[in-house]
Amino acid sequence: MKVVSFFAGAGGLDLGFEKVGFDVIWANEYDKEIWETYEKNHKNTVLDRRSIVDIPSNEVPDCDGIIGGPPCQSWSEAGSKKGIADKRGQLFYEFMRILADKKPKFFLAENVSGMLLPAHKEALANIKQMFTDIGYDLSFQLLNVSDFGIPQDRKRVFFIGYRKDLGLKFQFPLATTPEKKITLEKAIGDLKDNVLPAKEGNYTNGENCTVKNHEYMIGGFSSIFMSRNRVRSWDEVSFTIQAGGRHAPIHPQAPKMKFIEQNLREFVKGKEHLYRRLSVRECARIQTFPDSFTFYYNSVVAGYKMIGNAVPVRMGKVLAEKIYNDLSNLKINKKQSILKSSEFFNGHVVRKKMLEIVNAVTH
Repeated sequence: MKVVSFFAGAGGLDLGFEKVGFDVIWANEYDKEIWETYEKNHKNTVLDRRSIVDIPSNEVPDCDGIIGGPPCQSWSEAGSKKGIADKRGQLFYEFMRILADKKPKFFLAENVSGMLLPAHKEALANIKQMFTDIGYDLSFQLLNVSDFGIPQDRKRVFFIGYRKDLGLKFQFPLATTPEKKITLEKAIGDLKDNVLPAKEGNYTNGENCTVKNHEYMIGGFSSIFMSRNRVRSWDEVSFTIQAGGRHAPIHPQAPKMKFIEQNLREFVKGKEHLYRRLSVRECARIQTFPDSFTFYYNSVVAGYKMIGNAVPVRMGKVLAEKIYNDLSNLKINKKQSILKSSEFFNGHVVRKKMLEIVNAVTH
């Protein structure tokens, strides 16, 4: 089964689908800092480097599924929270535009839990309704990836839909590790040695890393960072791996940060040398990228960004497995094909609806 990927990033979601047996034939990523990493790790996938806004639907290959994680900063609790009023927030509708025109058997879209904030209630309701109007039976759920064998707390919203003529409704799989989590010890315990600090200016050590990408960002910690404990112990799961290296969790070799007063912590006196950020490779492990997956960058900042923005590979695999099994067991009645139906929105209508919603929100 063939899949195309939008907002592919380094390709964590894509790799999860590939591990199940999907063929990711084409992917789209606009960030030039990611291109080399994607192309060298996904050699059988054609990478389109344009902005999705500039891609006509007829230039996207025919496929069985469309997957992707539209940019999340606009919806994030830690970001601008502008949602649909921000151009980045509107990229979700560009994803829907192409989905409406291509009408593959399924789609999967991932985004941050901030989409569920009251500020975005109306926009979220519109998005869910438009997936239905395009012609899909939508399933929608907030998942914490730590419940699925991934060693971090990371809550994300997943939209998954099957085309209505298939007569299927996606059922989210049950948690596999709701109690017995995969700990930091199990995930990165063997990487305790051989780590390198980044070079001055946070440039990479390159081939000098004994383990690929096993280097960490240097530099001070902001007052925001120091407002909370940033250390998880070896027997816990990690904090969320974020896209900014300055916000990377502290390595579990350090003791928990000491509470001073509200919004102020400090490193334990005499133990300051133990407080280093997780390395790029450690973050990749926590995001369940295999060690064979190499990240290419000049500055470690770009490495952290690629990894933090990715969907954990294992989470992609868990969802892809369910989709693959559902579709493999399906006998499609071609007479009920939706592809030529005029009852559902096409891409032109989706874009028009998006502009109407944006105008309503911003005025």
